[in-house]
Amino acid sequence: MKLTVKNEFPAIVGISLLVVLVVTLFDFQSLRVILGLPFVLFLPGYTLIAALFPRSDDLDGIERVALSFGLSIAVVPLIGLALNYTPWGIRLYPILVSLTAFIFLMSWVGWYRRMKLPGDERFKIVLEADFKWSEQSRLDKVLSVLLVGAVLFAVGTLYYVITTPKTGEKFTEFYILGPGGMAEGYPRELKPGEDGKVIVGVVNHEYEKVVYRVEVVMNGHLEKEVHPVTLEHEEKWERPLVFSAHTPQKNLKVEFRLFREGDGEPYRKLHLWVDVLPDD
Repeated sequence: MKLTVKNEFPAIVGISLLVVLVVTLFDFQSLRVILGLPFVLFLPGYTLIAALFPRSDDLDGIERVALSFGLSIAVVPLIGLALNYTPWGIRLYPILVSLTAFIFLMSWVGWYRRMKLPGDERFKIVLEADFKWSEQSRLDKVLSVLLVGAVLFAVGTLYYVITTPKTGEKFTEFYILGPGGMAEGYPRELKPGEDGKVIVGVVNHEYEKVVYRVEVVMNGHLEKEVHPVTLEHEEKWERPLVFSAHTPQKNLKVEFRLFREGDGEPYRKLHLWVDVLPDD
């Protein structure tokens, strides 16, 4: 039984578009990994090989597949290096767009170069069911073994990524913003009894539910307390807080302390220096 594919580029473009849709519209991590592995580890190198070697006798099938993996491993870091020097940086969507554009461009070049050749010289994918190991050359046998090993390694990596919980660094964001919600406009000068307003924020990256307590301390004395602040993993809490002082003084230290439930010492600390000016 023999299956011949004369133009595989529509399928490559379709797979690439499917990856883009899954990554941008859905949050299915397992599906992202399943589609993302060939998208990153195979398609960039395969389309580059197709563009460089459009003739059927340039390379045989096993060599094309092996080189596709190798060139993908070389091309993807180079694209990432180029992105590092752009305003977009090495982030998910710039990498996704760049790889998709590269695959589309190489697919078009490969298709164009094939169409310029006589039909019998164009590369075609031929799948035969009566593959005989003994009739393969020594080089083909070595490449076949390496290819099978690479596929098994990729499958094993896929299984590990899907089944192993992904736990990164555990930490909590604790920040203060000015009244406008920006990192500016903090109260620096107040009159006795005048309210100083800030926005206090907490973001939980602890991979578990955490109960927090926020304290406002002025000159070592507790002035205000907010509790409980209960947050799930990746949940954010923001709230305006108001403080005031009644005695004129220079360099009043207004401290914001974050505690986790059960902790005797602050987990995070922030502070502002405020001048309380006497009434004119």
